[in-house]
Order: sequence, then structure tokens, then C-alpha cells
Amino acid sequence: MRMPVHQQRDSERLQEEDGGAQHLSESQAGRMRLWTFSALLLSLFGSGLALQIQCYQCEMTHDCTTPEFIVNCTVNVQDMCQKEVLVKDDGIHYRKSCASSGACLIASSGYQQFCTGKLHSVCITCCNTPLCNGPRQKKRTPPSSTVAQITLQLLLVPVCILLLLLDSILC
Repeated sequence: MRMPVHQQRDSERLQEEDGGAQHLSESQAGRMRLWTFSALLLSLFGSGLALQIQCYQCEMTHDCTTPEFIVNCTVNVQDMCQKEVLVKDDGIHYRKSCASSGACLIASSGYQQFCTGKLHSVCITCCNTPLCNGPRQKKRTPPSSTVAQITLQLLLVPVCILLLLLDSILC
């Protein structure tokens, strides 16, 4: 059974209008999916981007490496551990703390000439792995899970930038 011509035109016009509304809602839905995906990625992996490190913190005449000396450094500010070893008349003194990379690297390079191991020697070292200002450990390679996590985190930044660019182009 055929529709009268005027009803058919009205029906086609409504379909066109509905199609436009449907296209708009698909665009909005696409944008929402994009933002949801971005938020999910950031929540899963982004927490690793906020750099917080644990270091030993003390000022003593023994190499304070027991759990009571462990502190959480300030996120994204103190991104390194620092260890100072001073040779004084009364023995070796240790000063350990969290540090910003800039300050620590400047201090360690500035005191490098005084790091002789003899009396009045001052040695400052900087490191950026958890509790690295503790006792010297044997060299070992990082576990593959750590390497994988770092790789994922490094890949996350360009992916998020790409998603934001796609969002601005498509929407």
C-alpha cells in the first residue's frame, strides 16, 4: 500500500532531520567514548607518571638503612634520593634525604673534587630508584615488569596527545 505523495515527502523530511540528529548524537557519543577511553588510560597508567620515590632520610654516624628511616618523597618535586658521606675527625657521617634532581646533581658535581675518601672528604651521590641511597648493592638489571611498565607509561603520553588531536579534528 502506497502513501500519498505529501505524506511521503513529510516522512522523508522527518527522516532527514532525524538522521541529522542521529549523526549529531553519534558524534557526541564518539567524543564521549574518546574521553572515557582517555580517562581510563590515565587512571590505569597515569598514576605511574606521578613520580614518587622512597628514600632513606637521616643524619647519623652509621649507615641508617632500617625501615624507620624510610620516607615518601614529595610527588613530582623530590624525584631523587641523595646520600652524603662525610669523613670527619670523629668518624664517618651519613646524611641521606629526598632531593630534587636539579639540586642534587648540582651539589654532587660541586663536591666531586672533595670526594677523596680521606679526612674531610665529602661525597654526594644522587640516584632515582626506590631506596637507592641505602647500602651499596650488587649491580642487577631491572625486572622485565619494571621495564614493561616504564615502556607503557612512555607510550601513554603520545597516545593521549593523539587522542586529544583526533578529538579536536573530528569534533
